[in-house]
Amino acid sequence: MPKRKLLLVTLWLAATASIAPAVSSAAVSIDIDVAPPAPRVEVVPEPRHGYVWAPGYWDWRGREHVWVAGHFIRERRGYHWVPDAWVSNGPHYHYARGHWER
Repeated sequence: MPKRKLLLVTLWLAATASIAPAVSSAAVSIDIDVAPPAPRVEVVPEPRHGYVWAPGYWDWRGREHVWVAGHFIRERRGYHWVPDAWVSNGPHYHYARGHWER
């Protein structure tokens, strides 16, 4: 392979590798003007060793809210699960994705 071509390939690989972390860390924020329905009543199953219960929530699917049933997620020692929630802000509603906190 000629040196010039090798240099171009190397530069291209370096450029694309530096872009990947920025793209993968992008966050999505959802703000809508439609209030979610009241949460559904769920029967929480018996606890499972090494897992925590993530309660169900209303997800926004472009035109309407769709219920996502609760489920078990693998426990992270030293953390607690903060459930998905819709936060009212005047006439708007902001979706806060469920996440782990210390």
